[in-house]
Amino acid sequence: MSRTRVSFDSAGIEIAAHLYLPDSEAGASVPRPALVVGHPGTGVKEQTSGTYAQLMAERGFVTLAFDAAHQGESGGLPRGLEDPAQRIEDFKAAVAYLTSREEVDADRIGLLGVCASGGYSLAATGGDHRVKAVATVSTAEPARQFRFGADGSQDPAVFQALLDAAAQARTRAARGEDPGVLTMFPATAEEAGALGGAHGIEGWEYYCGARGYHERSAKFLTWDSVDKMASSDVFRAVPLIGPRPLLQIIGERAVTAWMAIEAHQVATGPKELHRIPGASHVDLYDKREYIDPAIDKLTDYFTTHLTK
Repeated sequence: MSRTRVSFDSAGIEIAAHLYLPDSEAGASVPRPALVVGHPGTGVKEQTSGTYAQLMAERGFVTLAFDAAHQGESGGLPRGLEDPAQRIEDFKAAVAYLTSREEVDADRIGLLGVCASGGYSLAATGGDHRVKAVATVSTAEPARQFRFGADGSQDPAVFQALLDAAAQARTRAARGEDPGVLTMFPATAEEAGALGGAHGIEGWEYYCGARGYHERSAKFLTWDSVDKMASSDVFRAVPLIGPRPLLQIIGERAVTAWMAIEAHQVATGPKELHRIPGASHVDLYDKREYIDPAIDKLTDYFTTHLTK
């Protein structure tokens, strides 16, 4: 397996990516099936999406892990913007890039999204018939998570307060003042636990601790990301995926599972909701005892559905 730094355009923004090629690709003349792999919110391609891209390349797929626009090594200002429409466009632009590669069979391209990219990959697939199959791991729909919380039980007043803060930030920016940013994690794991329980602690350990820390994972969003979430619902495109197939892999203990279940319920084509025993949402980011069975499932799924 080899990894090469590449880039491509997404609505005028340069996207930084890593292209993974199977070892047997050297000298091979037959184009291979390919996967676009997207990262969780505030993540980067060197974290969990890179792990999945590498492991799927080892199973024989050409894979492309990219940094979302405004994040990581990709271009786009302001930094830290989470724009659902742009995130979906990034997936479609990544598909376009893969169709230009001689190593790739343009008729056998799939999407693989982790966490927030799970939601975005579903919307991208719904609107892009070049995608022949889509799979997600630890599906999250960012707008739903902001509005209802990771477990779906958040007091509506919390999101209303965030919208107040976002409106104030826009006013500060209009006056030439620093609008500030929304910091996604508190200072300590204990504080994260007080806010989000075990799920909050795991997220903090991955993004802020030694477990998964990466310097380019910004761990903040611009405030206007919040009000963009108010009008976003990427699951509206899920019924358009059929008759193409959908696989969602979730941890048995994931508090976010309700989002994957909701997407599953509105999907119209062949669909499967596959649970990994004992795993939480974040366990599927980096723990090989849970990732390996997920990779086995993904390999079987994409091998079956990215055939001619």
